[in-house]
Amino acid sequence: IDQDLADDTRMLRLLQGDVGSGKTIVALLTMLSAVEAGGQAALMVPTELLAQQHLATLEPLCAACGVSIAFLSGRIKGKARDAVLEDVANGTTSILVGTHALFQKDVEFHDLMIAVVDEQHRFGVHQRLELAQKGRGVDMLVMTATPIPRTLTLTAYGDMDVSRLDEKPPGRKPIDTRLVNLERLVETISAVQRAIKSGAKVYWVCPLVEESETSDLAAAEDRHRHLGQILGEDQVGLVHGRLKGPAKDAAMAAFASNENPNGPKVLVATTVIEVGVDVPEATVMIIEHAERFGLAQLHQLRGRIGRGDQASTCLLLYHAPLTETAKARLNTMRDTEDGFVIAEEDLKLRGGGEVLGTRQSGLPEFRLADLAVHGDLLIMARDDTKLILDRDP
Repeated sequence: IDQDLADDTRMLRLLQGDVGSGKTIVALLTMLSAVEAGGQAALMVPTELLAQQHLATLEPLCAACGVSIAFLSGRIKGKARDAVLEDVANGTTSILVGTHALFQKDVEFHDLMIAVVDEQHRFGVHQRLELAQKGRGVDMLVMTATPIPRTLTLTAYGDMDVSRLDEKPPGRKPIDTRLVNLERLVETISAVQRAIKSGAKVYWVCPLVEESETSDLAAAEDRHRHLGQILGEDQVGLVHGRLKGPAKDAAMAAFASNENPNGPKVLVATTVIEVGVDVPEATVMIIEHAERFGLAQLHQLRGRIGRGDQASTCLLLYHAPLTETAKARLNTMRDTEDGFVIAEEDLKLRGGGEVLGTRQSGLPEFRLADLAVHGDLLIMARDDTKLILDRDP
């Protein structure tokens, strides 16, 4: 990244790092390069909650080195908003963190040099460009927590240089992943009771029923009721995709907070929980009907735990009998925590057609090539292309 910033051409680099590998810190060091050069940097994040979390990580670090950082989202209105905009426009604020509020018309930077975009796939390309147009020749760092197989990176992000963070920070304990037959649900719930007594917090992810929110929601509500009867109503929270933003944030905040000793210790959720929520005390993840989830999704979900210094456990509850593919997926989850290994395995199991869950729009479909089979040829072709362009642009 430093090399790119020193270069004459604009940087457009993709930083891939597994959940919890430290992308936020790399983003900060990148942004500080702009600040050192007398300019400004922006960090754009898809959701309010995630933006708040980045801010919580960055604020103390910025305070320690005397760099001014501000926050902007759609919810900041009136005078508070005007004050933020003024500081950004006159250069008092060096780093601005926020949601897509950052590229609205009225946001003007004094001298924007570097823009960092987190969870790139949530933003369209034009949004990325709109942010880049807020300055002259803005260097762009794009980050994603979804490890992408190398062949796919070349096709989906062929216009970007790619960096990988392929290890976890020291001191993180491995997550103990176990496969449990759904018939042992009663035992599982009593294990949850024991975990809560010892001070742990638990995520309970409900199954993908089908492609409809209503049926997923019904499954989550049933489980929420059931657990509430056993563990006590106030001990169990619920979050799902139909909750409005503020309600979702409130439910998450209640679960994350340690201030209320009677607050929820178990959070029942549909898959909305995937991205970027940081609760270090959460050390147990239970995924019901794990065989219905794709590998990438299971891996993202598991990444919600194991963020503190406690040992964590992930239970994959499955309904027997399993198909061969489902068995292979669950075994992969049990055997490795490396997102890049999991992504490659995912590509093998699915074939190239439908990669990383829902069809990513703009993903190339080749007439002949199959990414799962011909990946090595694609890499050779890419290298040859580069060579031709370098010799005769």
